[in-house]
Amino acid sequence: MAPTSAFDALTSLPSEPGRSGVPAVSDAASARGFRLRPLQVTWELTQANGWKSATVRSAKGQRDNRQFSTAEAFHLIEEVGAAHVPLLALTGGDPLMRPDLFPIIEFASKRSVRTSLTLLPTPAVDARLTGELKRCGLMRVGFWLHGSTPSLNDSHWGMPGLHHRTLEMIGACHEVQLPVQVNTIVTRRNFHDLDSMIELLTRLDVVLWNVFFFVPATHDDADKMPSPEEHEEVFAKLYAASKRVHFHIKTTEGQHYQRYLLQQKVRESRGRLTEADVMSCAPRGVNDGKGLVFVNCRGEVYPSRFLALSAGNVMAQSLASVYNDSPLFVSLRDSTLLKGKCGRCPARSVCGGSRARAYVMTGDLFASDPCCAFEP
Repeated sequence: MAPTSAFDALTSLPSEPGRSGVPAVSDAASARGFRLRPLQVTWELTQANGWKSATVRSAKGQRDNRQFSTAEAFHLIEEVGAAHVPLLALTGGDPLMRPDLFPIIEFASKRSVRTSLTLLPTPAVDARLTGELKRCGLMRVGFWLHGSTPSLNDSHWGMPGLHHRTLEMIGACHEVQLPVQVNTIVTRRNFHDLDSMIELLTRLDVVLWNVFFFVPATHDDADKMPSPEEHEEVFAKLYAASKRVHFHIKTTEGQHYQRYLLQQKVRESRGRLTEADVMSCAPRGVNDGKGLVFVNCRGEVYPSRFLALSAGNVMAQSLASVYNDSPLFVSLRDSTLLKGKCGRCPARSVCGGSRARAYVMTGDLFASDPCCAFEP
């Protein structure tokens, strides 16, 4: 199968396994001098947090007080700007616990770096604060909502009142005309609630719904994952909603939704999915380390916040060199390394399965995604 994107074109050369089990960087690929850029850099500004959150975890599941100084933060923003990365997504912990949050956003804005910011439902968020965020140049603010009802959402956090508080914060953003996105983690506990969530988000006038498909931190949480068949049910609901709602729908760790979209397009024409269909009509594949980068508060660079393998540290290396040249990132861009049915799938170049979920569940970075129902 011929390469279908710049990612595949760069990484289609053969490579030899390194001592870590990750293929080494190909000398031929390096000699090309071709440089990639991430499509999104997610940056954990801090792990500081006033209250425990089920969605806030470090990439290695541990806490550390070390974080970027303001000068180091500015330097990373300059790197992101120089690479012309389309979006810098700021997250935490609670980003409001950084006293230099506003200068960081303003510094990014002055360098034409588009930023979004995910906030926790704390009492600090009001129209005054959201107005200041907008004046600093923030493009969009995000909030977590894990259910259309207080019982569903608040049980996820283990704290009462957060559903109501989040709706208040969204209202505060609307007061100052700051666009809002909502993030939802889909688990077996709430996947039946999606129709109601879509209705709620329509009323809330959000611009983006980011649907996170649950990745367990350990095997102990595996029973929270929707089954492969339940994933397909969610895909069907998202696809139907995308045809009628005014907001955009984005998936995170739901790479096989791209395969589902391809199938719908093909079925509407000839009724079967082939590699030729993928080559002719597929979007560029985005996956952990393949368009996505997560930088934690200590500067460690991960393929995503759910894949606990560090490729380097921006305190010692440039972000561009880690993304382009680290063996981990290079290997993740090579779809020929995929195993099992992911390796046989005609849509592997636009899906590739969740590498994070495969790694947690099997210990093998290139194993099949255990939550995919498609049989090639």
